[in-house]
Amino acid sequence: MPLIILLNFSFILFAIGLVGIVWNKKNFLVLLLCIELMFFSISLNFIFFSIYLYNFLGQIFCLLVVTSAASETAIGLSLLVTACRLGNEVTYDSLVSGIAFFL
Repeated sequence: MPLIILLNFSFILFAIGLVGIVWNKKNFLVLLLCIELMFFSISLNFIFFSIYLYNFLGQIFCLLVVTSAASETAIGLSLLVTACRLGNEVTYDSLVSGIAFFL
């Protein structure tokens, strides 16, 4: 399969995630999922170039992207659970204002 088709697929996934972030300001969980989709498309790019160039460094960078995405998700979900326990609404604006309150 040509590389340009694979890169277009990765670009479409990244664009869907970016549009989801821009259009979604209410639901924090959907915002996290859109960020995860963007991380997934970036790691797909690394894997596609790694296969195309016969080099394993892209796969190593993919592992780094996956670990950073997992840590980002863990921090985001901990913020979500903390906001739910406090009885606050779980929107992006309320979480940002709550974090600014603690700073």
